[in-house]
Amino acid sequence: MEKLSHTPQITLAADDPRLAKFCQFTGLGPGEAGELLKLTTTITVPSGKRIVRAGDEGHCLYVLLEGRARVTIDQADHTVELAQLESGDFFGEVALVDDGPRSADVTALEPCTLLGITRMTIGVLAGLQPEAAIQILGAIGRALVKRLRIGNQKYLDILLRAGLSE
Repeated sequence: MEKLSHTPQITLAADDPRLAKFCQFTGLGPGEAGELLKLTTTITVPSGKRIVRAGDEGHCLYVLLEGRARVTIDQADHTVELAQLESGDFFGEVALVDDGPRSADVTALEPCTLLGITRMTIGVLAGLQPEAAIQILGAIGRALVKRLRIGNQKYLDILLRAGLSE
């Protein structure tokens, strides 16, 4: 997990309502969620603080359990907003498969509670609760495919508007 000085750790119970959207998204039951919580770190970030910085090494995926955050990149002399995230969304998933740098900044728009899931967490969970690990990875994969399809459509729309399609 990133070494963030502004991230007090908190403890959640498997039935904490802040986990509901994530459990619904992944299909995890209370027992599986409880096992996952034993292996992860839950942090809080105050409004206005940067959660991750573009270019920094990524160590985990973050699930936004509570709050809202903004995803941005800096381009030349301005900042481009890529997305706004809310409770139940996740970011940093590339860190589960690649140790490369973060591709964007993510900043808390309001106080946020985040669950950090590392590659090691998924590996250990796979040994303890294989179905839970498969459910999490499958849900992340489906969300990534959806994002890729949206990105592809935007790219095609740009090409069509520019008259570059053939």
